[in-house]
Amino acid sequence: MAIKITRPQGTEDVTPKQIYKWHTIEHMMRETAENFGFHEIRIPTFEQTDLFLRSVGETTDVVQKEMYTVKAKESEFTLRPEGTAGTIRAMLQNGLLNDALPQKVFYLLSCFRHERPQAGRLREFHQFGVEMAGSAGHAADAEIIALARALLDRAGLKNIVLHINSIGCPTCRSDYHKALRAYFEPHKDALCETCQTRLQKNPMRILDCKSLICAEIAKNAPLIPDYLCSDCRTHFETLQNDLKAMQIDFQLDPKIVRGLDYYTKTVFEFITTDIGAQGTICAGGRYDGLIEQLGGKPTPAMGFALGLERLILTMENQGCPFEETKTCGLYIAPMDDTAVPTAMQLGNTLRLSGYQVEYDLMQRCLKAQMKYANKIGAYFVMVLGDNELQSKKANLKNMETGEQTELSLDETFEERFNDLMVQYMFHDF
Repeated sequence: MAIKITRPQGTEDVTPKQIYKWHTIEHMMRETAENFGFHEIRIPTFEQTDLFLRSVGETTDVVQKEMYTVKAKESEFTLRPEGTAGTIRAMLQNGLLNDALPQKVFYLLSCFRHERPQAGRLREFHQFGVEMAGSAGHAADAEIIALARALLDRAGLKNIVLHINSIGCPTCRSDYHKALRAYFEPHKDALCETCQTRLQKNPMRILDCKSLICAEIAKNAPLIPDYLCSDCRTHFETLQNDLKAMQIDFQLDPKIVRGLDYYTKTVFEFITTDIGAQGTICAGGRYDGLIEQLGGKPTPAMGFALGLERLILTMENQGCPFEETKTCGLYIAPMDDTAVPTAMQLGNTLRLSGYQVEYDLMQRCLKAQMKYANKIGAYFVMVLGDNELQSKKANLKNMETGEQTELSLDETFEERFNDLMVQYMFHDF
């Protein structure tokens, strides 16, 4: 039978057979972020469109080509294309920036961009991100990068290279924009239509264009480090010393500009070649003007985002370990309806103690139940029939060894089962 409706292009289903990989990295991300003093925040899936126009930038690919926007009566909303803008809006609206600084938050959320689907890049994708508001110092930059490095190391990834750059402050940017306009003006007619409009509004966006023609023209464009003011240059040089002190290797990459307008000064990317052309697995930077731009007091801030799909894909390619999915500890096989209430009572007791327990819900014969227990990977199986109910005793079969242990079906059952599970988990078969 043909399926009448399939999932939208650029989206993925995560089935129970795959979800353990997501649980692995989500647990790792939460725990690592908390070790650095970050706390979880949750924000709406959609925001007023103007939030992204103000923060992400009207000349970016995200705003011009990729946003999912909906009009509801006189209002216009957009599914979030990234996490920073909504998080900063939430920090402002809920008064977090009035508390002790720096404020440190992290999030796990879904984002939406209308892009051409490819390996590691979907139209609905998931991000882990952190944002730190309140510190303008180079040490904050180093801490954010160290957190990202710690996550990737904890995931077991190899051959991940940190690239860093500084794109300066508004003062630096003004002189740099003049140099870019002078460089691109003779090539204006060859640029794509989008980049032609960017030339006057924000020529740095041309450097981030995905058009092969624009990328070729931009090859020899002026580089931002040559235009940094003394403050930005000192900040960037001190950051490099911080990273060396923490033994975090990096490469200077003057061509990194990042694709969103709110970035200032430090920008960075962790890059891999294991997932094809889309090699950036984690990226971020400083955005010192964003909070003021959204109506708050001038407050420096910095953060990064990491794509969960890309991380899982890279871990799979490199053979990194994932936590094992929770497996059925006990399958109870009632031989007929009279044994079902006892199976339910015993199963519920063990479930309340934290064990995964199943019993027959399909009225299968005993042979079929044993096949099912084997298929779901049950550690132990216990058959309940008339003899077991009358004697109030039943044999627990170890499915790995075939060894059977008799247990009383009384108040000692839970304790005895727990002892057997401990032995099982620490026994090398």
